[in-house]
Amino acid sequence: MKKTLTAIALSGLALLSGGAMAADKPVIGALMRNLDDQFLGDYAANLKKIAAAKGADLKVTDAHGDMATQLDQLNTLLSQGVKYFVVVPAVTEGSDQLAQAIAAKGGGAAFSNTQPTVKALKTSPNFFLASSPESIAGQIQADIVDGYFKKFPAKLGPGKSINLLMLLGQLGHPAQIYRTKAVLASLEQKGYKVNVLAKDTANWQSEEAQQKMDAWLIAYRGKFNLVLANNDSMALGAVESLVTAKYVDDPSNPTKDVDGDGTVLKVPVIGVDATQVALRSMAEHKLYATVLQDADGQSATAFELAYTLATKGSVNGATINGYKPLTAPIEEAPANDAALVKQVYLVPFKGVTQDNYKTFVKK
Repeated sequence: MKKTLTAIALSGLALLSGGAMAADKPVIGALMRNLDDQFLGDYAANLKKIAAAKGADLKVTDAHGDMATQLDQLNTLLSQGVKYFVVVPAVTEGSDQLAQAIAAKGGGAAFSNTQPTVKALKTSPNFFLASSPESIAGQIQADIVDGYFKKFPAKLGPGKSINLLMLLGQLGHPAQIYRTKAVLASLEQKGYKVNVLAKDTANWQSEEAQQKMDAWLIAYRGKFNLVLANNDSMALGAVESLVTAKYVDDPSNPTKDVDGDGTVLKVPVIGVDATQVALRSMAEHKLYATVLQDADGQSATAFELAYTLATKGSVNGATINGYKPLTAPIEEAPANDAALVKQVYLVPFKGVTQDNYKTFVKK
């Protein structure tokens, strides 16, 4: 009986010892914004793969885009003794509350994909950002557009003009703001006259984007020469709309790239993320191009940060998943604060075109 009581006591201590360990097994919480998003679905799948390989207990939640739900999910995990987290906030502004609740339990987190606020990262040295610099995605989109029109100048309007339809992510989301601003500014810097015929949010969703494009085709058919989207899901929604409306090189043979520009569509559609679904569309010469937002790289870096906190107690400037923390601030918050650079790990974006997309296809 004495031995049994001792075992029970030790088991209770294991559950209470920082929440990071359950019977010597690291426990990591993963608070996900919305797993219906293709990118975040890929992100979570990689988290599960890494956790299994490391023998960690991963607890994944899905807020379905709702901040109140995410806060409830966090409080539930904290009440179970979990202290270390990978966090994709439902909204940037909510990261303050998430960080405060985690810090109150002596824990830490790696925010990822959706940037936290400066205040959230300053809550404790045990809060990190493992993401990608969103402006770079917009700049790479502009580089791809520039390459396209240099190869096919006849596709431009008079005076080197681009007549653009633009699908935006959730309004106010850092990725929506920085990607949009950067691609438009970069195109103008490259000497293009950009006429935005229409732009609107489709909230990262394919179905919403398809509906927007259906309406825009009625208003702007024959008047635009480029479609840009803040992510691949929306870009693929636009592609589906264009294919359905037979806005293609050859309506009698919609799978044929008649003019050899890399897409069967009359205009190029370019997204961001390089999801596997997007790469399949590129293989079919529908989606013209995208920009790799490395779901595996971001998730692996965020997980390693949380795992290091759970097993070692601190990160202390370590190289994580092959990346070192920033040494100088960048323009984007929260990495624009010099006091936070050691808490920021950036995973680079990469352009994905017809020339190299096959290298990003998973076997």
